[in-house]
Amino acid sequence: MSISDLFDSGFQKRNQNHFAAIVRVAMSDGIITDEERAFLDRLARNLHISENDYKEILKDYNSHPINPPVSYERRLERLFDLARMVYADHIKGDEQVILLEKLGVGLGFNPDNTKYIIDKALFLVEKGVDADTFYEEIKNMNH
Repeated sequence: MSISDLFDSGFQKRNQNHFAAIVRVAMSDGIITDEERAFLDRLARNLHISENDYKEILKDYNSHPINPPVSYERRLERLFDLARMVYADHIKGDEQVILLEKLGVGLGFNPDNTKYIIDKALFLVEKGVDADTFYEEIKNMNH
């Protein structure tokens, strides 16, 4: 096995675990709404999750470990990506906020601050800010 094979399989496994964690968060209320399904479909494509793996993860999402990012920077990166995907999918109103709040908690943000962080993240994404501006604006919220 070559080093690139190890990297590819490790990268794919991390993507699958990340996807399964998001499925688990989406399933926390016992159902996946149409909006959540559309988001999961798009996320699976972005993470290069095969159709077969997608079906297996949906069936058995609890068997994958939840490993929220340890560093605050990685949380911000994932939040930025997720907020842009939700915004790009035109998930509107309460569904958008509820989904991102659940994902924010799943990423390791404090549940007491998550609504505020998500509102700010969506505002910044709607304004079209770049990643560096997004990170700085979110970081500055805590000061």
